[in-house]
Amino acid sequence: MISRRTFVINSGLATAAVLAMPSLAFTMNKKEIGLQLYTLRDEISKDVKSTLQKVAAAGYTNIETYGFSIKDQFWGISPTALKKILDENQLKAVSGHYNLGSFLYDGNTTELIAAIEAAKVLKSEYLTIPWVDEPFRKDFKTIASRLNEAAKMCKASGLKLAYHNHDFEFQEHDGITGYEILLKETDKDLVYFELDLYWVVRSGNDPLKLFKENPGRFKMWHVKDMNKLNQALNTEVGSGSIDFKTIFKEAKQSGMKHFFVEQENNYNPNSFESIKNSYDFISKELL
Repeated sequence: MISRRTFVINSGLATAAVLAMPSLAFTMNKKEIGLQLYTLRDEISKDVKSTLQKVAAAGYTNIETYGFSIKDQFWGISPTALKKILDENQLKAVSGHYNLGSFLYDGNTTELIAAIEAAKVLKSEYLTIPWVDEPFRKDFKTIASRLNEAAKMCKASGLKLAYHNHDFEFQEHDGITGYEILLKETDKDLVYFELDLYWVVRSGNDPLKLFKENPGRFKMWHVKDMNKLNQALNTEVGSGSIDFKTIFKEAKQSGMKHFFVEQENNYNPNSFESIKNSYDFISKELL
């Protein structure tokens, strides 16, 4: 029988061993940093392989795809070919943005089924809906119903469904915002939310308030900073006006499991340097 004293000594030695191994301690205490590949849309559309090599070299371990279609697949290559490149660079496609064709509006599942199959090949965890076309932004009850339907199909395939916001969801319709409708009308056990922090702040809302009112709903974030002089422009994370240090302190209340750096414009001095600078700030100052 192990005595309490022996147990304490062994436990102490085990703890010391962990602390003596920086790489293990790092993986235990640091969240993996992801990148939404739309950030590098000009580069990846020309050369998928070299672009992903540079993403990995910058330190990223997770990516989020975009732009899949039945016709063109991912920038002209198949999900299987993309998975091979990701594996070669130790990258995981945790999530992907899929537009799903007309599904949100008329229920046609053709693109949804293809998206689910692509996400399965990539071994993604989330299939994320990134956008609602302008003519349909006043009928969020229907959108919520479609999200519930898609989420059931995703669950049956081993995936989770998420919804990514911009600013238009925070406009009021008859005294309630589209985002409030989505949060209220979707099944909280099936439909998750990827909160784009830039667009929340840009719309005049407070991410911390959303966390408090809807704890655990925001499993993913887009970490995208706002230019201090022009709110319409992005900037490298840590160089702008968004208080990410305060936001990251509330990650547990949010429910956040994964986050992705995104920068859509205003790269300084170029897109690859921008993603590296964002990675460095996050790894040193936020995690």
